[in-house]
Amino acid sequence: MARIRLVAAVAATTTAMLLTACSGGGAPDTSATSEGKAATAAVAADAAVAKMLPARFKSGINVASGVYAPMEMLDSQQNFTGFDYDLGQALGAKLGVPFTFTNQAFDSIIPSLQSGKHQIIMYGMNDTPARQKSLYFVDYFHAGMDIIVKKGNPEKIRSVLDLCGKSVTVAKATTQADLMRAQAPSCKTAGKKPITVVELPTEGDSLVAVRAGKGTADVLDAAVAEYTARTAGNGKQFEVVHDAAHPTGYAPVFTGIGVLRKDHDLVLALQAALTSVIKDGTYGKLLTKYGLSSYGVTSAKINAG
Repeated sequence: MARIRLVAAVAATTTAMLLTACSGGGAPDTSATSEGKAATAAVAADAAVAKMLPARFKSGINVASGVYAPMEMLDSQQNFTGFDYDLGQALGAKLGVPFTFTNQAFDSIIPSLQSGKHQIIMYGMNDTPARQKSLYFVDYFHAGMDIIVKKGNPEKIRSVLDLCGKSVTVAKATTQADLMRAQAPSCKTAGKKPITVVELPTEGDSLVAVRAGKGTADVLDAAVAEYTARTAGNGKQFEVVHDAAHPTGYAPVFTGIGVLRKDHDLVLALQAALTSVIKDGTYGKLLTKYGLSSYGVTSAKINAG
């Protein structure tokens, strides 16, 4: 599934706040290459898990990553932060080796594994059947798309059917646009007009339109919607509509750690490390830290997508 990827959350103003790129083929490359710092919070080691790590990775694991807030971000010193980074440091603590994150273009990350430059991918990457042809995925996140509205939800939107007959702004040529148009039969059954989909050049433009009242709502990746609602205007500009019938968002997909299929032994070690992080509560704390508790997994699965 080639859902939209939002790759940078910036200052909350009436100008564009987020840039878009497609998870099927491109997040923009930023100029800095950033080495990850040690985890700030102590995570208990797990000797049994560490024993599972193949000897060829004992010096550490290089992670191909990028910028996709709140999963991966760069601070003012160009050092990594974000959910994926923190999770990577926790996994490294369990395995007894450092996880070093490098910022690079999305379309280069699989080749970087194949060339031996990196050993795993942590880049908010969707686990899809197409990608499973070259990668194993250790899945750690499950989310779809969420509705975001102006703070206070003035039109009282509770579900996607409440958008029937209303205008929804989305970034141009995205899966979100397709999802909204696909609601037409359901709207008709409910005796309502279809959703008017307004496609704008970027996600930032779409959010600005919602804030200005030119659209009832925007639809974006759940993690990015949550981050935007929390950070734009110090949390005073937007809010996420949580549909009780779709707790992980609409059309949810798994996100996973990508590993070359030849490294199946590393996959098993990562699965064990994730299991340990889930069991000791670290995983839940990280989800809470980034406002992503609705999208966590309860067990570490391989290729759940």
